[in-house]
Amino acid sequence: MIVRKSADELDKMRVAGRILAGAITAVMDAVAPGVTTLELNRLAEAHILDAGAVPSFKGYGGGGGRAPFPATICASLNEEIVHGIPAKGRKLREGDVISLDFGAIWEGFHADSAVTVFVGEAPSAEAEHLVATTEAALEAAIAQAQPGGRLSDIGHAIEQVAAGAGLGLVREYGGHGIGRAMHEDPFVQNWGPPGRGPDLRPGLVLALEPMLTLGGDETVLLDDDWTVVTADGSLAAHFEHTVAVTDDGNEILTARR
Repeated sequence: MIVRKSADELDKMRVAGRILAGAITAVMDAVAPGVTTLELNRLAEAHILDAGAVPSFKGYGGGGGRAPFPATICASLNEEIVHGIPAKGRKLREGDVISLDFGAIWEGFHADSAVTVFVGEAPSAEAEHLVATTEAALEAAIAQAQPGGRLSDIGHAIEQVAAGAGLGLVREYGGHGIGRAMHEDPFVQNWGPPGRGPDLRPGLVLALEPMLTLGGDETVLLDDDWTVVTADGSLAAHFEHTVAVTDDGNEILTARR
């Protein structure tokens, strides 16, 4: 069931989004060779807790033999697409590509956002192209999150950007509704024809998150039951914002100002 948010609920999500934006900025500033992904995780957790919010990811999921997610952020390196688990032994190296995914809860409402950055200099022109195009795909998706549109307009925009740049598009994972739960209806497919699915109406809040690769679209789930990697070992990138559809357009609730 799709739940549209009231003005009061949107206010709470704005606060969660501002807190998350601050945590992302702090972690991005700390990315450097020799830093561990666990150190980045601790920095994000401290920022979120000090602001009076709660991490969304820590303890999330589990069941069916899978342990709950153990960390505050997802830190996915190079061929890892999403859900990489921070660890003390994972030191960043010059030229790594790291996708950082964050979630925070304020007064019962979630915000969700992700960025992909380089550790030091970009390892190649192809990697720069991948990261820039994935961010452009997010911008194209946000542009479609307008009243009067249809849900599949968003995925179509992402697919068009990926195809135009000659990049692989991860199809197994996508965006989602967000609010009192981190994952709500509807699922936002990152590909497909436009003009289909539910109408986009004011009060709808979506976490939009394209995932592109330098290779194919097939993925593999690692033995930790969380980390998703490209099947062909190619580099991946991931960007995400929490976006509210408004009367006159949209609002990025996790914008970093």
